[in-house]
Amino acid sequence: MPEDIAVMADDFKAQSGDNPPRILVLYGSLRDRSYSRLLAEEVMRLLAAFGAEARTYNPSGLPLPDDEDADHPKVQELRDLAVWAEGMVWVSPERHGAMTAILKAQIDWIPLALGGIRPTQGKTLALMQVNGGSQSFNTVNQMRVLGRWMRMLTIPNQSSVPKVYNEFDDDGRMLASPFYNRVVDVVEELMKFTLMTRGQADYLVDRYSERVESPAALSKRVNQTKTQN
Repeated sequence: MPEDIAVMADDFKAQSGDNPPRILVLYGSLRDRSYSRLLAEEVMRLLAAFGAEARTYNPSGLPLPDDEDADHPKVQELRDLAVWAEGMVWVSPERHGAMTAILKAQIDWIPLALGGIRPTQGKTLALMQVNGGSQSFNTVNQMRVLGRWMRMLTIPNQSSVPKVYNEFDDDGRMLASPFYNRVVDVVEELMKFTLMTRGQADYLVDRYSERVESPAALSKRVNQTKTQN
């Protein structure tokens, strides 16, 4: 690890103490040499170096949303990780100008409410994409919309890696380049936002409209039957 990154790592570890940030990393491809997975693994290494407790989720075997019940083991695994995490990183290839269905299915299986808990509300989020061709920001922009909808604190920085097949060696490690430096930037910023907002999430996402109308009353009002309409 470069010396300057090691210095950042020592600073983050000092701030985290005995309570390292818990970060979940999701990726959006099942290919044998999946570049979104390779980038996710690079992110995991950086997070570990910075003192975070990082976990990833293998989407292989996850059913399509609504094609199975929510008690499916792969769905439960994903939801448990979403509840566990303080922050997330989403890494997707760009396919047809958008995120892949594999990543979108993971997001769709994470509900806005789960047993009285909103599993993503107030948690930090970093976004990255990989491209087979020239650089594009379609996917990170699309994921940013989803992050806002999931009521996450999506950091300003983001990463888009063009011609990604040129950016990894035969062992699956990302090569030194300005694109790698940008990945470090994003992980560094995610760590900062996660530490700064730790313990403040409930305050930051507290809404007046939800204080004056209970969740039960809201559900009754918006989920009307046909006879009520």
